[in-house]
Amino acid sequence: MRQIRTVSLSTRLKRVWLDANALVDSGLYGALRHFANTYANYSAFMDRFKVTGGKKATVFVLSEGLTWGTAGLALLLTLGLPAFREVDDENWLKKQDLAVTFYDRAGNEIGKRGIRHDDSLDLDSLPDHLIKATLATEDRRFYEHFGIDIPGLVRAIVVNARANSVVQGGSTLTQQLAKNLFLSNERSLERKIKEAFLALWLEARLTKREILKLYLDRAYMGNGIFGVQAAAQQYFGKNVKDLTLAESAMLAGLFKAPSRYAPHVNLPAARARAADVLGAMVDAGFMTEGQVAIARRNPASAIEQQRAFSPDYFLDFAFEEVKRVAEEGKFGNERVLRVKTTIDVALQKNTEQALETILRRDAPNYDVDQAAAVILEPDGAVKAMFGGRDYGASQFNRATHALRQPGSSFKPVVYAAALQHVEGMKPSTRVTDRPTCVGNWCVNNYSRSFAGTTDLATALARSYNTIPVQLTTAIGRGNNRAGRGLVIDMARRLGLGDLRDMTSLPIGSVEVTVADMAGAFAVFASGGKKARPYAALEIRNSRDQLIYQPARPEIRNEQILASSIAADMNQMLNKVTEEGTGRRALLPGVKTAGKTGTSDEYKNAWFVGYTGNYVGAVWFGNDDSTPTENMTGGSLPAQAWHDIMEFAHTDVDLRPLYGVETEGGTRSFQTVNAPRPAARPSADAAASRTASVRLSRRSAQVISNIESTMRSVSNRPGASLSPDLTPSVPGFTRLN
Repeated sequence: MRQIRTVSLSTRLKRVWLDANALVDSGLYGALRHFANTYANYSAFMDRFKVTGGKKATVFVLSEGLTWGTAGLALLLTLGLPAFREVDDENWLKKQDLAVTFYDRAGNEIGKRGIRHDDSLDLDSLPDHLIKATLATEDRRFYEHFGIDIPGLVRAIVVNARANSVVQGGSTLTQQLAKNLFLSNERSLERKIKEAFLALWLEARLTKREILKLYLDRAYMGNGIFGVQAAAQQYFGKNVKDLTLAESAMLAGLFKAPSRYAPHVNLPAARARAADVLGAMVDAGFMTEGQVAIARRNPASAIEQQRAFSPDYFLDFAFEEVKRVAEEGKFGNERVLRVKTTIDVALQKNTEQALETILRRDAPNYDVDQAAAVILEPDGAVKAMFGGRDYGASQFNRATHALRQPGSSFKPVVYAAALQHVEGMKPSTRVTDRPTCVGNWCVNNYSRSFAGTTDLATALARSYNTIPVQLTTAIGRGNNRAGRGLVIDMARRLGLGDLRDMTSLPIGSVEVTVADMAGAFAVFASGGKKARPYAALEIRNSRDQLIYQPARPEIRNEQILASSIAADMNQMLNKVTEEGTGRRALLPGVKTAGKTGTSDEYKNAWFVGYTGNYVGAVWFGNDDSTPTENMTGGSLPAQAWHDIMEFAHTDVDLRPLYGVETEGGTRSFQTVNAPRPAARPSADAAASRTASVRLSRRSAQVISNIESTMRSVSNRPGASLSPDLTPSVPGFTRLN
């Protein structure tokens, strides 16, 4: 029997290691031999192309040129890619800013915003001499090059080198268009490279005629004007089709330096430049010396620039609205727009006059120097806007952008929230004016006394500060903080935005704009329907085609507050003007409602009110928020509101105030959706739109006022009628 030998584990491992080592050595050896054979074959193949002598130098130059050319092309593409990112196949033509002309309801122009631009004419409608003047000065070889004029570029380099300065430009008309559409005026190599690439791109996408038309429409012509049509209207007061040769030469001269050669800025320089253009037309062979002789002897003159009436603050507000719609993509590629607006020019002028009169006559007594106002129809249509005393001195719109504390004019928001969230709450609900604190913060009334038990409507009419704080706690079911959250939600629904939560919020320590306050009170006037201020009725393009129209008010303005709550609010706010702090705003023969407001330290004074026809918010104060001399909302703001609204309600069909009893004893519950605009008077009639014919109504109202006063005196509690403010007392806050 054969004996079996056992092999130890260590011996087995050594054998495996030796096998692996041999395999690696063999593999490396084979790989090296294969590489050596391959290299030898490659060398033998390349030896066939070996050159010597002069041929070697030629091959070296070509090889290096190809290498550096490839690197240069990669660099150019790297610099050009950012420019191409600015180009979108669908949106690249939208790079032009908006050019908007605004009109009133009757179609009368009231102003412009954005760039002044008009592209309504096609290329065939432009004068032949204008096109020739443009090509002679900007790009004589326009129809011959592919976007970059190599001979012209070389010629410009040589001329500039000889003159040791920039005498000629090498950019083609297409390159200039690329700069106008996509780039800035920065002088840099990077911009020139981008400009060249984009010029090639434009030439590939558009025809020569389309490029020329775009250039004539988009070139800057000075004074905020773009395009030859707008320039012809601005400088010569005529359509571009009617330009003379001398006028065309003057316009063509603007392309080089519009600010320097604008005729209303420097007419001699503009005429000298026009003479150079005429000479260039002759040199280019476009015209003869005899054809331009008359234009040389009779140079063009610009018309005088006259400033007409312009509701600038309203136009700024309307332009912002148009830009928001444009950002939503509602206009497509259209950038030249014609907007019919909601403005009532006669009411706008009267609003400006009324506020300026009060500011000059009465404001010095109160140490106040600014005011703002917004007048709406109940559906939100802005009829007039006053954003400050002098638009030339300050373009800041105090009606739409200034955030101010509304004081007691904010209290109706709290009352509306209470009517909605507190079961059984009505204007007749009994409440108690008593010392009220939330934590360490306490609130008091003007007289530092309390009226005791009264009804909700009287509490609002007399502007008791303690009641809205108590109501906020009731809204939150015992939790004032939770109640403030529901008040903020009500304010947001009324259009006042997201307000900052603070303990004193119920008495108006938050900050709002005049326009937003007008929109919030318009919800009450319209029977509970949303009423965001708006200015545009319809928008058309330069060819007068309707391209945008907002939804009808009955669709756009959904019900955001129960009609019954709106009716109750109108009853209470009507009592403010008839028996409370807003009596100075009372209109003869017209049911009114509203609320005064005075913020802490008399910094802001408000009156926000409405009728069945109009809603108005008026603010007085100082730009630097310095305190006034004890001015309250029941003084100048209420008086200004009265003066504006008395004019506004002249010769119009009076509409009932929703939910408020008329003189006949009936209450109107017909919700106002979109009030019919009053018939617009002619220019002469508008100027005579006064309240001098209202004697019978005034007489009737005097009697009504006497009755209301006697009734309020007989029903008043022991405390005297509280003015619309609370004094600054340690431990207390006054925000009425």
